[in-house]
Amino acid sequence: MTVPQDRRSFIGGLALAALLPGGCASASPPPPARVGGPWTAFSARFLSPDGRIVDTGNGGISHSEGQGYGMLLAEAAGDRAGFDRLWAWTSHALSRTDVRLFSWRFDPAAANPVGDPNDASDGDILIAWALLRASLRWKVGEYGQQSAAIRGAIRKHLIRQVGARTVLLPGIAGFDTPGLLTLNPSYYIWPALDAFLAADGAAAWGAVLRDGEQILAEARFGTHKLITDWIEIDSAGVRPARGKPPQFGFDAVRVPLYLAWGKRRAALAPFRDFWSDCLTRHVAIPAWIDVVSGAQAPYALSDGGMAVVDITLGRRPRSARGGDYFSTALGALAALAAT
Repeated sequence: MTVPQDRRSFIGGLALAALLPGGCASASPPPPARVGGPWTAFSARFLSPDGRIVDTGNGGISHSEGQGYGMLLAEAAGDRAGFDRLWAWTSHALSRTDVRLFSWRFDPAAANPVGDPNDASDGDILIAWALLRASLRWKVGEYGQQSAAIRGAIRKHLIRQVGARTVLLPGIAGFDTPGLLTLNPSYYIWPALDAFLAADGAAAWGAVLRDGEQILAEARFGTHKLITDWIEIDSAGVRPARGKPPQFGFDAVRVPLYLAWGKRRAALAPFRDFWSDCLTRHVAIPAWIDVVSGAQAPYALSDGGMAVVDITLGRRPRSARGGDYFSTALGALAALAAT
């Protein structure tokens, strides 16, 4: 089974109780639907008629991540028809046959569009979270049952122990060797994991959240104490993953997005400091920075990345509707996180 490549290297108090199927505990309902908004612009450009989110800047492929983004945005907009179309395609095209998880990449130009069956845990989490939110918004038991099944598969197949820590693997295959795990910090989608904790309880998710937060606190590297796109962890500690560029880059930019969305403001300090310093000095914020050498990208962060900067700094996120798939997705998610 092939290890998933870094997808960016190819170029995101219980207020009202509701009983979830499958023995789940109560969880908070989503906020009121935002008709239109970022979903309207995003779907107009990237949603195909069959329910696939198309990465137009990357040969027209699709990702489980993108399907999850689309499902979240459609649910938040109250677009049930769009949500159902996305979920139907995702379930049909990306569902693995062995476990209730989803293959990470779909290439319509390939003889076998799903040539790599491996999953990506961020896509699995996003899809499960969107289904959970949809079950609460529209009171559809089937959505809740599907979410519960995916959450159970995540716990069974993607949670590992390394030393005394409980960690989230990026996928089933390729990241777990004896005594050493490779992790993608941006796959810790904090508001989703908080929702899973509310639905399933501390026994299911408490250690994942607690140890994940501690790992992020330790994964601060270089002069600016920034996290890298990929890290590795063993009994000796946390460090940038060997064999991958030690960059705070296209994956890791989602770390502050999810921290802000999950209301973990204290953990945003290194990102606030770095970005504020750039703005104070009136220099463009780079798309990536090498935490070891200090080298920076010769081009600026995208508009979607700048929307993440905005919510990190406590500002209203700017529009990112004219960029590529990933930039536009970041901007749409930042807008959703700011509500």
